[in-house]
Amino acid sequence: MTPVAAARAADTERATLDKAAAENFPVAPFFLPRPWRADLMAVYGFARLVDDIGDGDLAPGGADARLLGVADDEAGDRLVLLDAFEADLHRVFDPAGPDPRHPLLRRLLPTVRRHGLAPDPFLGLIAANRQDQLVKRYETYDDLLAYCELSANPVGRLVLAVTGTSTPERVRRSDDICTALQIVEHLQDVAEDLGRDRVYLPATDMKRFHVRETDLAAPSAGASVRALVAFQAERAGELLNAGAPLVGSVHGRLRLLLAGFVAGGRAALHAIAAADYDVLPGPPKPGKVQLLREAGVTLREEG
Repeated sequence: MTPVAAARAADTERATLDKAAAENFPVAPFFLPRPWRADLMAVYGFARLVDDIGDGDLAPGGADARLLGVADDEAGDRLVLLDAFEADLHRVFDPAGPDPRHPLLRRLLPTVRRHGLAPDPFLGLIAANRQDQLVKRYETYDDLLAYCELSANPVGRLVLAVTGTSTPERVRRSDDICTALQIVEHLQDVAEDLGRDRVYLPATDMKRFHVRETDLAAPSAGASVRALVAFQAERAGELLNAGAPLVGSVHGRLRLLLAGFVAGGRAALHAIAAADYDVLPGPPKPGKVQLLREAGVTLREEG
Protein backbone atom coordinates (compact mmCIF):
# COMPACT_ATOMS: atom_id res chain seq x y z
CA MET A 1 0.00 0.00 0.00
CA THR A 2 1.37 3.39 -0.97
CA PRO A 3 1.74 6.13 1.66
CA VAL A 4 -1.18 8.02 0.11
CA ALA A 5 -3.39 4.93 0.14
CA ALA A 6 -2.38 4.16 3.73
CA ALA A 7 -3.29 7.69 4.80
CA ARG A 8 -6.68 7.43 3.09
CA ALA A 9 -7.33 4.08 4.78
CA ALA A 10 -6.45 5.58 8.15
CA ASP A 11 -8.82 8.49 7.51
CA THR A 12 -11.61 6.05 6.63
CA GLU A 13 -10.98 4.06 9.80
CA ARG A 14 -10.96 7.18 11.99
CA ALA A 15 -14.16 8.55 10.46
CA THR A 16 -15.99 5.38 11.51
CA LEU A 17 -14.52 5.20 15.01
CA ASP A 18 -15.29 8.86 15.68
CA LYS A 19 -19.01 8.05 15.50
CA ALA A 20 -18.73 6.43 18.93
CA ALA A 21 -19.25 9.83 20.57
CA ALA A 22 -22.78 10.07 19.15
CA GLU A 23 -24.04 6.74 20.51
CA ASN A 24 -26.71 6.49 23.25
CA PHE A 25 -24.28 4.58 25.46
CA PRO A 26 -20.56 4.78 26.28
CA VAL A 27 -18.49 2.62 23.94
CA ALA A 28 -15.04 2.58 25.56
CA PRO A 29 -14.96 5.18 28.36
CA PHE A 30 -11.72 6.48 29.84
CA PHE A 31 -12.05 4.65 33.15
CA LEU A 32 -11.63 1.21 31.58
CA PRO A 33 -8.21 -0.45 31.37
CA ARG A 34 -6.44 0.52 28.16
CA PRO A 35 -6.46 -3.03 26.70
CA TRP A 36 -10.25 -3.23 27.18
CA ARG A 37 -10.70 0.17 25.54
CA ALA A 38 -8.70 -0.93 22.52
CA ASP A 39 -10.62 -4.19 22.20
CA LEU A 40 -14.04 -2.57 22.65
CA MET A 41 -13.22 0.09 20.06
CA ALA A 42 -12.18 -2.66 17.67
CA VAL A 43 -15.53 -4.39 18.17
CA TYR A 44 -17.35 -1.06 17.84
CA GLY A 45 -15.53 -0.27 14.61
CA PHE A 46 -16.75 -3.52 13.10
CA ALA A 47 -20.34 -3.04 14.29
CA ARG A 48 -20.48 0.60 13.18
CA LEU A 49 -19.08 -0.12 9.74
CA VAL A 50 -21.45 -3.00 9.04
CA ASP A 51 -24.38 -0.79 10.08
CA ASP A 52 -23.12 2.02 7.86
CA ILE A 53 -22.93 -0.40 4.93
CA GLY A 54 -26.45 -1.63 5.61
CA ASP A 55 -27.83 1.90 5.99
CA GLY A 56 -25.97 3.37 3.02
CA ASP A 57 -24.12 5.74 5.35
CA LEU A 58 -20.58 5.13 4.16
CA ALA A 59 -18.38 8.16 3.61
CA PRO A 60 -18.69 9.52 0.06
CA GLY A 61 -16.01 8.67 -2.43
CA GLY A 62 -16.16 4.88 -2.23
CA ALA A 63 -13.05 4.38 -0.07
CA ASP A 64 -14.60 1.54 1.94
CA ALA A 65 -15.69 -0.28 -1.21
CA ARG A 66 -12.20 -0.04 -2.71
CA LEU A 67 -10.65 -1.29 0.54
CA LEU A 68 -12.95 -4.32 0.36
CA GLY A 69 -12.06 -4.97 -3.28
CA VAL A 70 -15.48 -3.99 -4.65
CA ALA A 71 -15.48 -2.54 -8.14
CA ASP A 72 -16.58 1.08 -8.53
CA ASP A 73 -19.64 0.10 -10.56
CA GLU A 74 -20.88 -2.07 -7.64
CA ALA A 75 -19.92 0.28 -4.80
CA GLY A 76 -23.55 1.34 -4.35
CA ASP A 77 -24.87 -2.22 -4.01
CA ARG A 78 -25.24 -2.83 -0.28
CA LEU A 79 -25.61 -6.60 -0.62
CA VAL A 80 -22.40 -6.78 -2.67
CA LEU A 81 -20.61 -4.70 -0.03
CA LEU A 82 -21.94 -6.90 2.80
CA ASP A 83 -20.78 -10.01 0.95
CA ALA A 84 -17.32 -8.49 0.50
CA PHE A 85 -17.23 -7.45 4.15
CA GLU A 86 -18.17 -10.97 5.24
CA ALA A 87 -15.44 -12.41 3.02
CA ASP A 88 -12.96 -10.01 4.64
CA LEU A 89 -14.21 -11.02 8.09
CA HIS A 90 -13.41 -14.65 7.34
CA ARG A 91 -9.78 -13.58 6.84
CA VAL A 92 -9.78 -12.49 10.50
CA PHE A 93 -10.54 -16.07 11.53
CA ASP A 94 -8.17 -17.77 9.07
CA PRO A 95 -4.71 -17.86 10.68
CA ALA A 96 -3.18 -19.39 7.56
CA GLY A 97 -4.65 -16.88 5.13
CA PRO A 98 -3.88 -13.29 4.18
CA ASP A 99 -4.63 -10.38 6.47
CA PRO A 100 -7.98 -8.61 6.09
CA ARG A 101 -8.24 -5.84 3.53
CA HIS A 102 -10.14 -3.28 5.58
CA PRO A 103 -8.24 -1.44 8.36
CA LEU A 104 -11.12 -1.86 10.80
CA LEU A 105 -10.90 -5.62 10.37
CA ARG A 106 -7.12 -5.51 10.71
CA ARG A 107 -7.73 -3.63 13.97
CA LEU A 108 -10.13 -6.40 15.05
CA LEU A 109 -7.66 -9.21 14.32
CA PRO A 110 -5.59 -9.04 17.56
CA THR A 111 -8.75 -8.68 19.64
CA VAL A 112 -10.20 -11.86 18.15
CA ARG A 113 -7.00 -13.80 18.70
CA ARG A 114 -6.34 -12.44 22.19
CA HIS A 115 -9.77 -13.49 23.48
CA GLY A 116 -10.47 -16.46 21.22
CA LEU A 117 -13.63 -14.82 19.91
CA ALA A 118 -15.95 -16.90 17.72
CA PRO A 119 -17.18 -15.61 14.36
CA ASP A 120 -20.88 -16.13 15.16
CA PRO A 121 -21.62 -12.72 16.78
CA PHE A 122 -19.90 -10.90 13.92
CA LEU A 123 -21.74 -12.94 11.32
CA GLY A 124 -25.00 -12.21 13.13
CA LEU A 125 -24.45 -8.46 12.74
CA ILE A 126 -23.79 -8.90 9.03
CA ALA A 127 -26.89 -11.10 8.69
CA ALA A 128 -29.00 -8.39 10.37
CA ASN A 129 -27.85 -5.79 7.88
CA ARG A 130 -28.42 -8.18 5.00
CA GLN A 131 -31.93 -8.72 6.37
CA ASP A 132 -32.44 -4.94 6.38
CA GLN A 133 -32.03 -4.96 2.60
CA LEU A 134 -34.68 -7.65 2.19
CA VAL A 135 -37.16 -7.19 5.06
CA LYS A 136 -38.68 -3.74 5.49
CA ARG A 137 -41.58 -4.49 7.85
CA TYR A 138 -42.13 -6.72 10.90
CA GLU A 139 -45.52 -8.29 11.47
CA THR A 140 -45.27 -9.10 15.18
CA TYR A 141 -43.24 -8.15 18.23
CA ASP A 142 -41.72 -11.64 18.22
CA ASP A 143 -40.52 -11.03 14.66
CA LEU A 144 -38.85 -7.84 15.85
CA LEU A 145 -37.22 -9.67 18.77
CA ALA A 146 -35.81 -12.23 16.33
CA TYR A 147 -34.29 -9.38 14.33
CA CYS A 148 -32.77 -7.89 17.50
CA GLU A 149 -31.20 -11.28 18.21
CA LEU A 150 -29.08 -10.64 15.12
CA SER A 151 -28.79 -6.87 15.13
CA ALA A 152 -28.16 -6.06 18.80
CA ASN A 153 -27.55 -9.02 21.08
CA PRO A 154 -24.18 -10.00 19.54
CA VAL A 155 -22.70 -6.70 20.73
CA GLY A 156 -23.38 -7.41 24.39
CA ARG A 157 -22.13 -10.95 24.04
CA LEU A 158 -18.89 -9.62 22.57
CA VAL A 159 -18.47 -7.18 25.47
CA LEU A 160 -18.79 -10.07 27.93
CA ALA A 161 -16.36 -12.18 25.91
CA VAL A 162 -13.77 -9.40 25.65
CA THR A 163 -13.93 -8.78 29.41
CA GLY A 164 -13.81 -12.49 30.25
CA THR A 165 -17.11 -12.42 32.16
CA SER A 166 -19.44 -14.43 29.94
CA THR A 167 -21.80 -16.91 31.62
CA PRO A 168 -25.18 -18.21 30.40
CA GLU A 169 -27.03 -16.06 32.95
CA ARG A 170 -25.08 -12.93 32.04
CA VAL A 171 -25.64 -13.55 28.35
CA ARG A 172 -29.40 -13.77 28.98
CA ARG A 173 -29.38 -10.48 30.91
CA SER A 174 -27.18 -8.87 28.29
CA ASP A 175 -29.57 -9.93 25.53
CA ASP A 176 -32.43 -8.19 27.35
CA ILE A 177 -30.42 -4.97 27.62
CA CYS A 178 -29.24 -5.02 24.02
CA THR A 179 -32.69 -5.77 22.63
CA ALA A 180 -34.08 -2.91 24.71
CA LEU A 181 -31.42 -0.52 23.40
CA GLN A 182 -32.25 -1.54 19.84
CA ILE A 183 -35.97 -0.92 20.37
CA VAL A 184 -35.21 2.47 21.92
CA GLU A 185 -33.10 3.39 18.91
CA HIS A 186 -35.92 2.34 16.60
CA LEU A 187 -38.31 4.60 18.53
CA GLN A 188 -35.93 7.54 18.27
CA ASP A 189 -35.49 6.97 14.55
CA VAL A 190 -39.06 6.29 13.38
CA ALA A 191 -39.04 9.14 10.88
CA GLU A 192 -35.50 8.45 9.65
CA ASP A 193 -36.24 4.75 9.21
CA LEU A 194 -39.43 5.50 7.28
CA GLY A 195 -37.31 7.62 4.95
CA ARG A 196 -35.28 4.46 4.30
CA ASP A 197 -38.54 2.55 3.66
CA ARG A 198 -38.19 0.65 6.94
CA VAL A 199 -40.74 0.36 9.74
CA TYR A 200 -39.66 -1.33 12.98
CA LEU A 201 -42.98 -0.82 14.73
CA PRO A 202 -44.73 -4.23 14.56
CA ALA A 203 -47.69 -4.23 12.18
CA THR A 204 -49.97 -5.95 14.69
CA ASP A 205 -49.29 -3.18 17.22
CA MET A 206 -49.84 -0.49 14.60
CA LYS A 207 -53.25 -2.01 13.88
CA ARG A 208 -54.06 -2.21 17.58
CA PHE A 209 -53.36 1.50 18.01
CA HIS A 210 -54.97 2.44 14.68
CA VAL A 211 -51.73 3.79 13.26
CA ARG A 212 -51.09 3.84 9.52
CA GLU A 213 -47.75 4.37 7.83
CA THR A 214 -48.94 7.72 6.53
CA ASP A 215 -49.29 8.79 10.18
CA LEU A 216 -45.57 8.16 10.65
CA ALA A 217 -44.77 10.57 7.82
CA ALA A 218 -46.48 13.53 9.54
CA PRO A 219 -44.36 16.40 10.91
CA SER A 220 -45.68 15.70 14.41
CA ALA A 221 -47.22 12.62 16.00
CA GLY A 222 -50.92 12.41 16.66
CA ALA A 223 -52.46 10.77 19.71
CA SER A 224 -52.47 7.26 18.20
CA VAL A 225 -48.80 7.37 17.24
CA ARG A 226 -47.86 8.72 20.66
CA ALA A 227 -49.79 5.92 22.35
CA LEU A 228 -48.03 3.33 20.18
CA VAL A 229 -44.60 4.81 20.93
CA ALA A 230 -45.42 4.88 24.66
CA PHE A 231 -46.43 1.22 24.49
CA GLN A 232 -43.19 0.21 22.79
CA ALA A 233 -41.19 2.38 25.20
CA GLU A 234 -42.79 0.55 28.13
CA ARG A 235 -41.73 -2.77 26.61
CA ALA A 236 -38.17 -1.51 26.23
CA GLY A 237 -38.16 -0.31 29.83
CA GLU A 238 -39.29 -3.71 31.04
CA LEU A 239 -36.48 -5.37 29.11
CA LEU A 240 -33.94 -2.94 30.58
CA ASN A 241 -35.21 -3.72 34.07
CA ALA A 242 -35.01 -7.45 33.37
CA GLY A 243 -31.42 -7.11 32.20
CA ALA A 244 -30.25 -4.62 34.83
CA PRO A 245 -29.17 -7.29 37.40
CA LEU A 246 -26.27 -7.94 35.01
CA VAL A 247 -24.73 -4.76 36.43
CA GLY A 248 -24.67 -6.14 39.98
CA SER A 249 -23.25 -9.48 38.85
CA VAL A 250 -19.85 -7.96 37.94
CA HIS A 251 -17.39 -5.76 39.79
CA GLY A 252 -15.07 -2.84 39.37
CA ARG A 253 -14.87 -0.80 36.22
CA LEU A 254 -16.89 -3.27 34.17
CA ARG A 255 -19.79 -2.61 36.52
CA LEU A 256 -19.55 1.09 35.66
CA LEU A 257 -19.52 0.31 31.94
CA LEU A 258 -22.60 -1.92 32.10
CA ALA A 259 -24.39 0.62 34.26
CA GLY A 260 -23.66 3.11 31.49
CA PHE A 261 -25.36 0.87 28.94
CA VAL A 262 -28.49 0.53 31.06
CA ALA A 263 -28.43 4.22 31.94
CA GLY A 264 -28.13 5.17 28.28
CA GLY A 265 -31.30 3.28 27.48
CA ARG A 266 -33.19 4.64 30.48
CA ALA A 267 -32.09 8.21 29.77
CA ALA A 268 -33.21 7.88 26.15
CA LEU A 269 -36.59 6.59 27.32
CA HIS A 270 -36.89 9.60 29.62
CA ALA A 271 -36.11 11.87 26.68
CA ILE A 272 -38.82 10.19 24.62
CA ALA A 273 -41.31 10.58 27.46
CA ALA A 274 -40.28 14.22 27.94
CA ALA A 275 -41.13 14.79 24.27
CA ASP A 276 -44.61 13.43 25.05
CA TYR A 277 -43.73 10.45 22.84
CA ASP A 278 -43.62 12.64 19.73
CA VAL A 279 -40.56 11.17 17.98
CA LEU A 280 -41.47 12.33 14.48
CA PRO A 281 -39.81 15.80 14.47
CA GLY A 282 -36.47 14.16 15.28
CA PRO A 283 -34.90 11.72 17.73
CA PRO A 284 -35.30 12.80 21.37
CA LYS A 285 -31.83 12.67 22.90
CA PRO A 286 -30.92 12.70 26.60
CA GLY A 287 -28.45 15.19 28.02
CA LYS A 288 -25.31 14.25 29.92
CA VAL A 289 -26.88 15.21 33.24
CA GLN A 290 -29.76 12.81 32.68
CA LEU A 291 -27.35 10.07 31.64
CA LEU A 292 -25.23 10.54 34.78
CA ARG A 293 -28.34 10.60 36.96
CA GLU A 294 -29.57 7.33 35.48
CA ALA A 295 -26.13 5.75 35.88
CA GLY A 296 -26.18 6.64 39.57
CA VAL A 297 -29.68 5.21 40.00
CA THR A 298 -28.70 2.00 38.23
CA LEU A 299 -25.58 1.53 40.34
CA ARG A 300 -27.54 2.05 43.57
CA GLU A 301 -30.30 -0.33 42.50
CA GLU A 302 -27.92 -3.07 41.41
CA GLY A 303 -25.24 -2.55 44.03
